[in-house]
Amino acid sequence: MNYVTAQNTYDVIVIGSGPAGRRAAVQSAKLGKSVLVVEKNRRVGGVSLHTGTIPSKTLRETVLNLTGWRERGFYGRSYRVKKDIRAVDLLSRQHKTLDHEVEVLEHQFQRNGVTTIYGTARFVDTGRVEVMTAQGSIGTYRAERFVIAVGTRPFRPDYVPFNQVTVLDTDDIIQIDHIPRSMAIIGAGVIGVEYASIFSALDVQVTLIEPRTSILDFVDSEIIAEFTHEMRDRGVAMRLGSTVEQITLSGMRPIVQIAGGRSVHADMLLFAAGRVGATSPLNLEAIGLAVDHRGRVTVDSNTFQTSVPHIYAVGDVIGFPSLASTSMEQGRIAACHAFGVPPPPAPEYFPYGIYAVPEISTVGMSEAEVAGRGIAYECGIARFRETSRGQIMGIQSGMMKMIFSIKTGRLLGCHILGEGATELIHIGQAVINLKGTIDFFLENTFNYPTLAEAYKIAALDAWNRMAMTSRAMA
Repeated sequence: MNYVTAQNTYDVIVIGSGPAGRRAAVQSAKLGKSVLVVEKNRRVGGVSLHTGTIPSKTLRETVLNLTGWRERGFYGRSYRVKKDIRAVDLLSRQHKTLDHEVEVLEHQFQRNGVTTIYGTARFVDTGRVEVMTAQGSIGTYRAERFVIAVGTRPFRPDYVPFNQVTVLDTDDIIQIDHIPRSMAIIGAGVIGVEYASIFSALDVQVTLIEPRTSILDFVDSEIIAEFTHEMRDRGVAMRLGSTVEQITLSGMRPIVQIAGGRSVHADMLLFAAGRVGATSPLNLEAIGLAVDHRGRVTVDSNTFQTSVPHIYAVGDVIGFPSLASTSMEQGRIAACHAFGVPPPPAPEYFPYGIYAVPEISTVGMSEAEVAGRGIAYECGIARFRETSRGQIMGIQSGMMKMIFSIKTGRLLGCHILGEGATELIHIGQAVINLKGTIDFFLENTFNYPTLAEAYKIAALDAWNRMAMTSRAMA
């Protein structure tokens, strides 16, 4: 849907309609401002909706359902809901989900009076952008304020022979036309780890290649150790500390040469080693904005202003943490600041969700961070198999780790691996940001049977350890 008007001057022009852009646009509209959203694709939603967050998480859910992954604890590793799973089976749910999300977003723009045009924007100067449509027509639009929310695109180095069939980037992977028997994945960041675990759940033989000697360093090391063990137990080969020297094709089959003389042969290669800001079409030179080597824009972390005060940048285009949830908040804060409305202070901690199989979610400080600050602490651990709900679901793995201050009892960090981790984490998030203590978990009742009971189990484990420490010191 394209809402075209004769107007060409707006209070704010938002370039990009992903999570950051849509929130900036809607917040501005709710403040009574005229808003134009420029979207380069044929439909609103940005990378998050079309090639990133929503498609990959839909793919994950489809794989877990069709493979019967969640029931294998009862029926064995060979159990499947659908015996012969094809690529078309994986994509059908994705298309339905995408169509629904686009309709919701279009309706949200419509009811808030946000104007949308489809085309590629480039700055003419600090007050104007040109927009070229797919048909080749060009229009010029003016605004007092701009929000850059163009997101990112896959990093595609020259030495990788991309062919969109057997050598793919992270945009290509959601449109595969066949399921390979083996897959090599270069890059063990969040995206690479998620796809490695998803295709492993399809019984694809996966090799994960990463030049660093560890993965997901921002997550508590005990959680990562458990996750790594699970991946290897499922047959995922993890080539950590391995630098890629060359990628060649034998026919259509990729061969990855890694340092030390080893090579990885696979039916399909996914290159997932980073993304770059999609800023090249914007002509940022015309407004005096520079980008870093990955095309990202530098901003004030409190206001999201660029070096040009009336031009803001939000979302993945500014770099870490590159989460849809935080991008939305950045868009809201930028819009409020642009129009002189002070937003409430952001919470100190927000959750990270990694939609691997199994899920990983974390909020607050890791054990290494707590120790590094010199805080006296104790940890509590709960295994999901210790809960009645875990037994009912046939869960064999999964854990929760909570870190408490010995002095104050405050919850400092919560880290979860396993089924429903990204949902469960919000209890820990609330307690941390409300400066709650271990007493909350000890004194409150949780629904039974639920996985959330793990909070009480982990808190009791930590309390027992604290009591032992106190007795030992007495």
